[in-house]
Amino acid sequence: MQVLAWLIPVSLLLGGLGLAAFIWALRRGQFDDPEGDAQRFLTDDWDDHPRP
Repeated sequence: MQVLAWLIPVSLLLGGLGLAAFIWALRRGQFDDPEGDAQRFLTDDWDDHPRP
């Protein structure tokens, strides 16, 4: 039972850190254009060489 006294706060802390990282990513615009990424993946423009 003493192990639960450590595991519950640690899991809550890790969950809070994960939530904070997700909110930070949302505010930084990491998920703004998921449809554009899907379309860029299908094009042949960037297959072999980057554009000059």
